[in-house]
Amino acid sequence: MSVIKVIEIVGTSSAGWEEAVSEAVKEASKTIRNISGVEVLNWTGDVDENGQITEYKADVQIAFRVEDT
Repeated sequence: MSVIKVIEIVGTSSAGWEEAVSEAVKEASKTIRNISGVEVLNWTGDVDENGQITEYKADVQIAFRVEDT
């Protein structure tokens, strides 16, 4: 029997939202094996006084299969 767990994390990037998602998955993969999917829940960002986006943020859910013990 397989069990899928889901965690929610926020990835950040100064280059764009897609990179923020990639960073979230990359960071999760350091401690989580068997990642099977990612779902973007929300896109946000920080804006400076000149109206420029300085940091892109992606709130994501990452699904992974739990190995049988």
